[in-house]
Amino acid sequence: MTELSTQDLWNVDIMGQKRIGILTSGGDCAGLNAAIRAVVHSAVNTYGWEVLGIRQATQGLMARPPEAVLLTPDKINPYLTTGGTMLGTTNKGNPFAFPMPDGSVCDRAEEIIEGYHLLGLNALIGIGGDGSLAILRRLAQQGGLNLVGIPKTIDNDVGVTECSIGFDTAVSVATEAVDRLQFTAASHNRVMILEVMGRDAGHIAMCAGIAGGADIILIPEIPYTIDGICQTIKNRQQQGKNYCLLVVAEAVRTEHGDRVVIKDNPEQCRLGGIGHYLSEQICQRINAEARVTVLGHIQRGGMPSHLDRLIATAFGVAAVELIAKERYDQVVIWQNRHVASVPIEDAIANYSAVNPHGTLATTAQRMGIFLGS
Repeated sequence: MTELSTQDLWNVDIMGQKRIGILTSGGDCAGLNAAIRAVVHSAVNTYGWEVLGIRQATQGLMARPPEAVLLTPDKINPYLTTGGTMLGTTNKGNPFAFPMPDGSVCDRAEEIIEGYHLLGLNALIGIGGDGSLAILRRLAQQGGLNLVGIPKTIDNDVGVTECSIGFDTAVSVATEAVDRLQFTAASHNRVMILEVMGRDAGHIAMCAGIAGGADIILIPEIPYTIDGICQTIKNRQQQGKNYCLLVVAEAVRTEHGDRVVIKDNPEQCRLGGIGHYLSEQICQRINAEARVTVLGHIQRGGMPSHLDRLIATAFGVAAVELIAKERYDQVVIWQNRHVASVPIEDAIANYSAVNPHGTLATTAQRMGIFLGS
């Protein structure tokens, strides 16, 4: 990605001209640049405002001078089809308990609030998941900042909205992986296990599993037993189907309810490894050869799907309209095939899990897919 040049923001005369900021916070995903592009086009071309891109989320507002760049339509147009975020992001360092080099933590909220005012911002658009939006809202309330939110998460677990930026691309990538594993599974008579992302919810696993024709889908919302999995595999073998495709969300626990994590260091761990756990259990109990593919961050990267570009663009335009109407502390959402908005507090009050009795779960079961108990 071509690096954006930093502007001398401090010598710009903004008397009588609204200036808004935009940042991306939390994990990256496909479609973020499309949202940034829409904000810039709508704000500049419709209202004649200035748009400043804040680098590295709230860390850019902590820096002195704040790390920001003046965004114009001609600069951001090439980024429509690129993955990641042109502004950078971070998913570490809660500003209310920010880790310091000496091992202590420090409340740096006031530094972020001051950075907002140093940039002369009239409003801020924050693109993030439920965790990021909760932090940004707390900052806005403490500092009297005018905030509008845009939901993004590949997990699609932000409450209220039917779609979040990044989800469709992640499902498309996972579905392609299932498609590719079908052939090698059949060729070698193997159980192929695909571990996909999903920190709290199983939306990616459920959607990709159904779309890719998986035989078993495991999500954190539905309990399962190893015996149930093994019986499904044996039933297929008895039918002359000597291979099986299993899609599992990374947040699925062991049969006994234990979390499976990867310890990068003694003080930090992350979800991962459930696929290998299942492989070991299956191979120990039945005559089957299992292989594991962990899709990981491939689901976050790459070119955004057409739907993520459309949703992101609609969200960006709608966020600017909320600012124009001075409707702050709102987040844009997708409901019933159109964009709406709700208070941020309502959007993040509850995360959106897969309904074990909903349409997708019922569809999977009717298709003969094993989901657990």
